Amino acid sequence: MKKLHIAMLIGSLTKGGAERVLVNLADYFVNKGYCVTMVTQYRLADEYALNEKVRRVISDITPEQTTGNRVINFARRFEKLRNIWKKERPDVILSFIGKNNMMAILTSRFLRIPVAVSVRADPVEEYYSSWMRFMARHLFSRADGVILQTSGCFDFFPEGVRRKAVILKNPISGGFFRERYEGERDKTIVAVGRVDENKNHELLIRAFSGIAEEFPDYKLIIYGEGDLRQHLGELVRELGLSDRVLLPGSIGNVADAIYKARIFVLCSNSEGVPNTLIEAMLMGLTVVATDCPCGGPADLIRSGYNGCLVPVKSTDKMKEKLQYLLNNLQIADELGRNAVKTRDIYAAGKVYGEWESFLCSLAERHRKQL
Repeated sequence: MKKLHIAMLIGSLTKGGAERVLVNLADYFVNKGYCVTMVTQYRLADEYALNEKVRRVISDITPEQTTGNRVINFARRFEKLRNIWKKERPDVILSFIGKNNMMAILTSRFLRIPVAVSVRADPVEEYYSSWMRFMARHLFSRADGVILQTSGCFDFFPEGVRRKAVILKNPISGGFFRERYEGERDKTIVAVGRVDENKNHELLIRAFSGIAEEFPDYKLIIYGEGDLRQHLGELVRELGLSDRVLLPGSIGNVADAIYKARIFVLCSNSEGVPNTLIEAMLMGLTVVATDCPCGGPADLIRSGYNGCLVPVKSTDKMKEKLQYLLNNLQIADELGRNAVKTRDIYAAGKVYGEWESFLCSLAERHRKQL
């Protein structure tokens, strides 16, 4: 059987969880002999590297095509993306995140190309305005498949969308599948993620400041780039923790950087199923996460068994949990050893195979309908 041509649509490949998942998928499919075209609106700095076998197409209009009229600019972007589908003629389109999902459905209408849209976070946050929520709830019924992160996401959508929806796990880079480090761990608490309001690293900094005097040998390291990095730096200085809280920005070797850390923390206000949390658990770190909507961390963590959940936006509860774990390292290690068992459900062959089967089934179903 002829291998499919898969087109993937996202805003850019700048470093983030959804972008990493799509790049991992592209790498898997081209290595299996599929043709993959990656369509992004932008090409930005600090992007994930694409497999050289993946064709990259930019869908944004050029400066020469841009006018002062937003309606005209949108119409030209719409036409350009539609023309990309006409030229490339993929067997299936896989779209990620927000408005990209809407554009994938609308620009491919009547072209006889099946479309799978993927919601990567809490739908209430990803579709943050009333008109976007209205469009997502109604327009997604015209997609051929809808990929969600957690069972909690289903509640956002009407029955017509839920019938087409599946939960597919995030494929994880092979570098995180390694034996748990059983030596003396670094005296570090780490976090990884975009430095923005939703990731709420300020909560972690304030919680750490509440235990810094009790644990003078420990440091907090937050890896990631974003709009609030300067603000967090100023907060660290105000708290007198410049030598204890580090903000090194984005790095390429996350697995190596956090492998020996004592505790990994995710303190988001909302999440889908966060890659960084999965990755930390696969390596056997002791993890603490906020029990945020739409239930991604709670799907991964059985609190007190393979990690700890704390209420969203609760600095006091985060401080108490960190304090407890640092005072009870044997318990912390046991949580980490249990976290490693996550790899049973995130085995690469199983996860990639589910994505492959789903996309192939959409293409095959569509072919039979022609």
